[in-house]
Amino acid sequence: MAIVTNFVPFLTLLVIVITSSMFTVTMANKDWPSFGNFNYTDWWSRFGNHHHQINKTEQQPKNIIVGGSQNWHFGYNYSDWALKNDPFYLNDTLVFKYDAPNATSFPHSVYMFPTWKSFKNCDVKRAKMLANHTQGVGEGFKFVLNKWKPYYFACGEKNGLHCNVGQMKFAIMPMLRPLWPSWP
Repeated sequence: MAIVTNFVPFLTLLVIVITSSMFTVTMANKDWPSFGNFNYTDWWSRFGNHHHQINKTEQQPKNIIVGGSQNWHFGYNYSDWALKNDPFYLNDTLVFKYDAPNATSFPHSVYMFPTWKSFKNCDVKRAKMLANHTQGVGEGFKFVLNKWKPYYFACGEKNGLHCNVGQMKFAIMPMLRPLWPSWP
């Protein structure tokens, strides 16, 4: 019995030495086809070596036109648009484009609400105007998502009518931009 009890620690140590030796050989010969086609060099460049070249196009903040080709107008569901275009990232720029007020179009504006409750109720009295009727004309009004917090946007025209009835409102929470390129 004494021989068996003394043999267990030796056997455990032997398993550890063999396992670590195999791991060392595998890492030393990175082209060795273990675990299918897994490439350790690629793994290290993505997760371990942060001095590699980052794909700049994936890491740069984006300009996002609110509503896409629909721009900012009455009757378009911007909450659905925000869900379909998620995720938004810190330092991305939202661009609100809308027509100048004229005889055939409604004037629009951009408001930001301080809380979910004021946003949900389209309580324009509690909101802050970011852009008036003319600031979205042409190149549009640009707003940078520079804080990691929820943002609540809406059109504040007609004392919240565009927000309530016209569906001109949406909420987003920008995410932190990943530090590595996305998988191919």
